[in-house]
Amino acid sequence: MAIHVEHEIHERRKGRNFGVLGLLLAFVGLVFALTVVKVLELGEAKKFETFDHVARPAIIPEEGDTQ
Repeated sequence: MAIHVEHEIHERRKGRNFGVLGLLLAFVGLVFALTVVKVLELGEAKKFETFDHVARPAIIPEEGDTQ
């Protein structure tokens, strides 16, 4: 037979923990939404592939190449 008495400080901590959980989920949701909007804004997959701020010779069109 276990005696289980929960102190009022545990209730306050539980409330704060749920508040922090809510803020964390809101932040993750915001970052996810911004990522989705950014990817949809780019549209074509080729643009998304070239948007990494690094020069890659493999994706630079050769002279005389038509696209």
